[in-house]
Amino acid sequence: MHFWAHLRTINRHRALVRKYCFRLGLYWQGLTHDLSKYAPVEFFAGVKYFQGDHSPNDAQRKEHGYSASWLHHKGRNRHHFEYWTDYSPTGEGIVGVEMPRKYVAEMFCDRLAASKVYRGKDFNPGDPYQFYLRGKDRRLLIHPATAALLETMLLKLRDEGEDAAFAYIRQEILGKSQDAPPPDPRRF
Repeated sequence: MHFWAHLRTINRHRALVRKYCFRLGLYWQGLTHDLSKYAPVEFFAGVKYFQGDHSPNDAQRKEHGYSASWLHHKGRNRHHFEYWTDYSPTGEGIVGVEMPRKYVAEMFCDRLAASKVYRGKDFNPGDPYQFYLRGKDRRLLIHPATAALLETMLLKLRDEGEDAAFAYIRQEILGKSQDAPPPDPRRF
């Protein structure tokens, strides 16, 4: 069992996402990001299947054929595109719904933080995009506009770095003024 290691991983991840969301002016999302990870169905699965370098949901899924932790998580966290699915009004079955931009921005922060936590000192700005590409063919339920927006953000990070990516997301995606920089997250 890896109780403390899993708790430390969750807390480090949430702290990074909070910092990144605050940079974008998404204060409430930064404070409430991934709180469901402390629910027993998610937390104890994470302890049991702790990997250290990737999600414990993969190991639970491999053992049981599904991840109860993931099913709980995706249904409660709007920054996951899997949350944004519904039946198509044209009879196509279940389809992806276009995500509000603030949740796509939080998804960007989530992916950046996860890459930094899992890759550690080996992290480079292209890692979140590479991770995205590895799962792209399995992402059948993401709305095309959401996918394009996320890819733009991840490519900006890869090609121009964090400062440029955050400035782009804050100004161009979220429409927030550069004249009013976000408060220092260390104050919170």
